[in-house]
Amino acid sequence: MGKVTGFMEFERLEEGYKPVAERLKNYKEFVVGLDDAQAKQQAARCMDCGTPFCNNGCPVNNIIPDFNDLVFQGDWQNAIDVLHSTNNFPEFTGRICPAPCEAACTLNVNDEAVGIKSIEHAIIDRAWSEGWVKPQPAQHPTGKKVAVVGSGPAGMAAAQQLARVGHAVTLFEKNDRVGGLLRYGIPDFKMEKTHIDRRVEQLKAEGVTIRTGVMVGALPKGSKVTNWAKETVSPEQLQKEFDAVLLTGGSEQSRDLPVPGRDLDGVHFAMEFLPQQNKVNAGDKLKAQLRADGKHVIVIGGGDTGSDCVGTSNRHGAVSVTQFEVMPQPPVEENRPMTWPYWPMKLRTSSSHDEGCTREFAISTKEFMGEKGKVTGLKTVHIEFKDGKMVEVAGTEKTYQADLVLLAMGFVNPVATVLEAFGIDKDARGNAKASTDFIGGYATNVPKVFAAGDVRRGQSLVVWAIREGRQAARSVDEFLMGFSDLPR
Repeated sequence: MGKVTGFMEFERLEEGYKPVAERLKNYKEFVVGLDDAQAKQQAARCMDCGTPFCNNGCPVNNIIPDFNDLVFQGDWQNAIDVLHSTNNFPEFTGRICPAPCEAACTLNVNDEAVGIKSIEHAIIDRAWSEGWVKPQPAQHPTGKKVAVVGSGPAGMAAAQQLARVGHAVTLFEKNDRVGGLLRYGIPDFKMEKTHIDRRVEQLKAEGVTIRTGVMVGALPKGSKVTNWAKETVSPEQLQKEFDAVLLTGGSEQSRDLPVPGRDLDGVHFAMEFLPQQNKVNAGDKLKAQLRADGKHVIVIGGGDTGSDCVGTSNRHGAVSVTQFEVMPQPPVEENRPMTWPYWPMKLRTSSSHDEGCTREFAISTKEFMGEKGKVTGLKTVHIEFKDGKMVEVAGTEKTYQADLVLLAMGFVNPVATVLEAFGIDKDARGNAKASTDFIGGYATNVPKVFAAGDVRRGQSLVVWAIREGRQAARSVDEFLMGFSDLPR
């Protein structure tokens, strides 16, 4: 523990943002991270409490008090070693993780939590700038071949872990670049794709073979799931060629809103809108891009994906942006004695909201209106919950103008045809059925086929994807070798 009284002497220090007017002009990251002195001061607030709840609040179980103390001591190189021991990609989580560790911080009981996420961000950025992040190729190949299908954070983490113990890993991705939703879902202003590119080069140096533009199985006809594949590989081919197959695709089937007028032009899923802008940012030419310029935009869905649509629409130059949330507005502050150390339900305002957005809560869309086949507005009603059921509030009907409606209501399950092509059993929610048991975890009902990440657990966070990818890698390694030295 660096400073015994640090938590009493120093206040929480937030990372800064560039001004709204400046950041709306481009798609670059705009967070101003902590400098060395600020990170040291923030690390001094860590209480070194007897039971560090932050460790368990973090899905990858980052050893948070240890790297906080190392930052306070100025030992940045050991800090990144501690951080990397549990997290393959802290530059991802340090930017886009909602930080459940901070909700679980002991200091958060009656004060402001330690800025754990900002310290993590500072550690990994320092590590890259100092050249401490290096490939770790295996010394001895095992002769075993593993196919990892899906190159999001779960697939990248699993591929890296498996390659480092000597397996010949091939990472398959149906789109043209590695990264999954990190690449084609998260806007560049939240996380620039150079961070993924650096890790891709590291994976290659560690022996991972990467095959992009390859669809494993098939999507159903008319699917809106992003797919830029140029070739197809059957599950039978993978099972024949590889000693183990690990499915790490996403939960990509977007939740729809089947109300009258849904087929009008101008009503789209968020995942039709966001990937296009990321491709343009990467320098690709599109025949036609879905844009919000000069439009009244309605975003239906109050989560992170909806917030990403808000920020992108404002950068396009939308006339107005309104975001709908069907749930009631949560309290501004949580009841800490009732919720700590768990993730609290409270009002969260993102940087995209600050850039310009009207937010409506407890509102439901009844109908999309249009003229000549194009959406012009929608009809809504406010709702309330009675006896656990959602009911309309009489007299609250309203009409909103809309030239573009983006459906950002989450994802219901992975694409069923992919799982069915492998013959994998599904759980009640349509996800790949596999346990997380220490012995035999992540194995599906199909011999030598495993599943991890959103394809198994459903829509979730990048930090959960990394955790599942790491744990599944250990299970695959144990299946292939009879034992495993990989951490769980």
